[in-house]
Amino acid sequence: MIEGFSDVCIGGGLLFWLWGTLPILGRRSVLFKLHSLSVADTLGSMSIITGLLLKISREWPLLLLAILSLAIWNTVLGYVLAYCSSSGGQND
Repeated sequence: MIEGFSDVCIGGGLLFWLWGTLPILGRRSVLFKLHSLSVADTLGSMSIITGLLLKISREWPLLLLAILSLAIWNTVLGYVLAYCSSSGGQND
């Protein structure tokens, strides 16, 4: 049962990764593309790590740290890139 749920989490994470790359091909703004890519990447990566956590439960401290790092750093990096993109890289 847990193996099946783990496989579903990993497969869902891969689908999130693929789903996040689709807006890159569109004609929307750079910030929309960045937002959709960062959200899908974060959710996909966290889902994959959750699946790994279910498969390799003895490594839970490292995998929990990876989930927290992804949640924090992907969000912060998305905001920094959006800020730099909207200001044109100029310091005010």
